[in-house]
Amino acid sequence: MAATDMKQLHNDTKAILGKVAQECPEMMQAFQSLHQAGEAGPLDLKTVELIAIGHAIIQQCTYCIAFHVKNALDAGATRAEIMQAASVSVVMGGGPALMYATEVARALDDFGA
Repeated sequence: MAATDMKQLHNDTKAILGKVAQECPEMMQAFQSLHQAGEAGPLDLKTVELIAIGHAIIQQCTYCIAFHVKNALDAGATRAEIMQAASVSVVMGGGPALMYATEVARALDDFGA
């Protein structure tokens, strides 16, 4: 994926997902239910989002990185906490994870954190 502003990527993707939801409402409702189930439980939302950032890195999903960095910031995570989550992913995922951890740093910059 070409470098882009992560705030713009986040906003553009939200708009496209809205269109997908209109065309495939059952699938999007099911996905939303799955997402909400992942947030339910003893972990606070900030911790859940830090875990999601780690998985987004390992799955090499720039779109997911944009969403979960924004969500983590909204949940009160600091830049240092988010970068530590990214660092753990690099330990587990090696060089490819390191390349996607740079996307986390770019997202933090673009979101002003």
